[in-house]
Amino acid sequence: MNTAATDPDGSGFYEIRLQGRLDARWAACFEGLTLTTGDGFTLLAGPVTDQAALHGLLHRLRDIGLPLVSVRQVGTDDEPRTPLHTDSTPGA
Repeated sequence: MNTAATDPDGSGFYEIRLQGRLDARWAACFEGLTLTTGDGFTLLAGPVTDQAALHGLLHRLRDIGLPLVSVRQVGTDDEPRTPLHTDSTPGA
């Protein structure tokens, strides 16, 4: 997807994959994003308003200390990603 041609401001739906697991209590820190964990990874997915918001989100993730695996902008016409296994156990 050519982000510059479709969304010059960087707005859109993003998937951010981290190595390691964030438990459900972190979801409040990433309002508007879905937090899914499994298989040693965490996936944050949801809308991002612009490039400034994306950079702010990436800075918060950096401060948590989990390695960044990928950042992917997805469109509505993209195939949905295979969801990670969701662990509903508190503190997992």
